[in-house]
Amino acid sequence: MKNSKLLIRTAIIIAVTLFGIYLVIGPRGAFTSEDFTWSGIKENLTENINLGLDLKGGSHLVMRVQTDDYLKKLTENNANAALLAAQEATPPLPVSGVETTTQDGTFQFTLNLTDASKAQAVIDAVKDKVDLVDWTEDNNGSSITWSLSTQTQILKKQQAVEQVMQIIESRIDALGVKEPTLQKHGATGSGQILLQMPGVDDPERVKDILDAESELFLVKVVSPPNPSPVQTYPTKEAAVQSLGGTIPPNRKVLKYIEREDPIEAQQQQGERPEQWVVVEEPPVIQGNELRDASAVTQTGNESDYQIQFSLKPAGAKTFGEWTGRNINNYMGVVLDGEVKSIAFIKSQIFDSGQIDGRFTKEQGEDLALTLKSGALPAKIVYQEERTVGPSLGADSIRAGVQASAGGLIFVILFMLFYYRGSGINAVVALILNMLLTLAALIVLRSTLTLPGIAGLILGIGMAVDSNVLIFERMREEIKADKVVKKSIEIGFDKAFITIIDTHLTTIIAAIILYLFGTGPIRGFAVTLTLGLLINLFSAVFVSKTIFYWLLERNPNKKTISI
Repeated sequence: MKNSKLLIRTAIIIAVTLFGIYLVIGPRGAFTSEDFTWSGIKENLTENINLGLDLKGGSHLVMRVQTDDYLKKLTENNANAALLAAQEATPPLPVSGVETTTQDGTFQFTLNLTDASKAQAVIDAVKDKVDLVDWTEDNNGSSITWSLSTQTQILKKQQAVEQVMQIIESRIDALGVKEPTLQKHGATGSGQILLQMPGVDDPERVKDILDAESELFLVKVVSPPNPSPVQTYPTKEAAVQSLGGTIPPNRKVLKYIEREDPIEAQQQQGERPEQWVVVEEPPVIQGNELRDASAVTQTGNESDYQIQFSLKPAGAKTFGEWTGRNINNYMGVVLDGEVKSIAFIKSQIFDSGQIDGRFTKEQGEDLALTLKSGALPAKIVYQEERTVGPSLGADSIRAGVQASAGGLIFVILFMLFYYRGSGINAVVALILNMLLTLAALIVLRSTLTLPGIAGLILGIGMAVDSNVLIFERMREEIKADKVVKKSIEIGFDKAFITIIDTHLTTIIAAIILYLFGTGPIRGFAVTLTLGLLINLFSAVFVSKTIFYWLLERNPNKKTISI
């Protein structure tokens, strides 16, 4: 081989090796003297590689989405919206009330009519205001029933689980949990979700954020127009009496409670009197129309944060039209089933608002996070919860490292004993393979798990197998009285096809494991696949370059130690 080509091959190997070393043990910032100590190298190594739950410790949660509750809530919301659409038609349509049935797998609601001849007008008015594409309509003359078919229920439940997973993912990502595992769990249609969070040291806070409803509604407060003060009631019973003793489907009675200023609360004696208000149903804007939310403070006071929010274009348009029609009326901000603040509408408002709640910094940030990610469409219940301590993870790492080191040492001794000087060539290629496999994990942001370490160890065996194939072919050629240079070239060329075949079949099996396996199995498949791909570089390109350097130093070499 010409000297210039050999130098190029050598430069490539050196560059790749140095880059791999930097990725594995280099700091993410500027180098310091600490980075060159053994403790600094270990710290950088554990920081650079994403460790899985079984190695780093953390929380393991299996939860189930209560999809029946989701369908029940959907049915009730559509029932109230349909009743309101009929009542607000011009002229109002003859609807006496609405009933919902949500038992034994039946989800339907029925509008009762006082005039059967107006049934089609009621249907048209409801369809104009309410999205009932997935609902089956049944006109009985004196009543109209909308129901969900079994197939539609299955689809809606699947959609609810997918939406819950998206919301959980956005909340976990915003918390900064590194490389979480979030996937469906259990039998199809079970509604179960698996969540693993490596390195989480405060799982209760995560559960609080996952459980938080934090559902935002903007509603019209039933009250005389300004300049009269907003109408409040001292008790819930008094508010209900103002409605004639019963709460109609298009009204709600909610507690009105603004968060107290901590300083004012200390100065006041006794509890603040309760206040209740009546609001219209359904709400003007729901939380899924929220575009963004953030916790802000104007005073720098850690106990005086507010939530600023903005609406999506469709929600802003609806809100703008509604506020334009309700100037001089009152609007309430409903959060988690309580009216947190009431605003007087002076003019048309489109795309933004604020919740003045005197939250602490952490309360404000957590609330903004859950508002921004959206409310869960259905509650979740925890069916399994495990915590893997850091000490157990450290034991797993120690066992994995010991197993890897033991296997590596055994292989090195065997290669040096059996192939003598050429065994050094194989050892260099083997160590480089391990280094570059770890570097590839870092580049791809893959998570190293205990099964992943097993894949790494198996990769060591596959890498050694490649060297054995090459060396045995070279030995056969030397025994056939071929010159050393020709033996090296023929040995690599003939073994290369076999190496490709064995690697390709193993990689196909690893891909199948990745596609159909769970998190730990995927970790095994990833490290094994990376190790095999990199082995084509280390066992063939690097090893061949080392032999070429030996020939460069002694072109007339008659034999090699193999």
